[in-house]
Amino acid sequence: MKRRVVITGLGVVSPIGIGKEEFWKNLIKGKSGVRKITLFDTSKFKRHYAAEVKNFNPSQFIDKRKLKFLGRSSQLSIVATILALKDANINFKDVNGVLIGTTMAEHQQVEVLLKEWFKGDKKIEKNRVVLSPASNLSANTAQSLKIKGLNMLIPTACSAGNYTISYGFDLIKKGDADCIIVGGADALSFIAFSGFQRLYAMAPKVCQPFDKNRKGMILGEGAGVLVLESLEKALKRKAKIYAEILGYGLSCDAYHMTIPHYKGIEKAIKKALDSANVSPEDIDYICAHGTGTIQNDKAECKAIKNVFGRRYKKIPVSSIKSMIGHCMGAASSIEAVACCLAIENGVIPPTINFQTPDPECDIDCVPNKSRKANLRIVLNNGFAFGGNNCCVVLGKLS
Repeated sequence: MKRRVVITGLGVVSPIGIGKEEFWKNLIKGKSGVRKITLFDTSKFKRHYAAEVKNFNPSQFIDKRKLKFLGRSSQLSIVATILALKDANINFKDVNGVLIGTTMAEHQQVEVLLKEWFKGDKKIEKNRVVLSPASNLSANTAQSLKIKGLNMLIPTACSAGNYTISYGFDLIKKGDADCIIVGGADALSFIAFSGFQRLYAMAPKVCQPFDKNRKGMILGEGAGVLVLESLEKALKRKAKIYAEILGYGLSCDAYHMTIPHYKGIEKAIKKALDSANVSPEDIDYICAHGTGTIQNDKAECKAIKNVFGRRYKKIPVSSIKSMIGHCMGAASSIEAVACCLAIENGVIPPTINFQTPDPECDIDCVPNKSRKANLRIVLNNGFAFGGNNCCVVLGKLS
């Protein structure tokens, strides 16, 4: 249990950029990826905005003959993985497995299948059925890149990306693997959009985390993938190291299906700090879950106040969901990519759309403009429906 685990590759497909360079450039500029939805008709809904991945051409990365057998979520996951492997300069033969997190998996395929069933179509293509299982997301990612070994889908919704990072960390630390692909992927669909709107959780046009007048989340889509390696392996092959994974914390609120509870969040943060063997005074930045909903932001801020005490106002806490929307199962893995780039570049991404301070969320949310900072240790928060919480601590390699 003494092996150290590091991050050597980053792959991201997001509403503000494909690839780490474009993503980071737009992130620190405070660029919003929120636009009117074009992927499906929203005329019957009250809400019409989301953060879509624009200019996404998977045929640039994936054989066109294979695309018809891959749903959009799989395409996002595969492209992000290709980018991560290229960034890490590592061969697929050296990878011991793939862990992908998700909320909805290949729900677009289920959507098409249901439409055909409801029409009474008796000639449903068998490929439609084969494309539908959720496990396809991780299976397709591994199969497309010929990665053998462990293959797992982790469906803990909006904290799933952090869960894969945590499990990959354990596998490498215990010596069960030397290199693991981890991350999350989710695509926008009619089903996802209608479901979140039915919960009355969506804002009309903009996401305003921690703002007093926030009106809810904005859905997004994308994929964030990271290459994890043992420090020994990374040093041996002289790999670039973005950050070290110091520890993580898990908790389950067991409180409400959709409303978070601050005690569960607090427990996950404390466990993460204990696992990483760091104190609250050591954290230089918190990448918040920060959905922009009334209850989530309030609960997260209360937990931060309880854990960090008098210091809570001095710690920068920003939400990149203000720019990329809530990318569901990809959210915390894309945020982990942002944390790595923040550590590397010494810049904290902003929380955009912030206008009016909220007394219940009186944190330093890095409002509207990015900020230079020397980041040694950062905390990445990920929370999900059902109270599935996972916080990961990342640090600059020393």
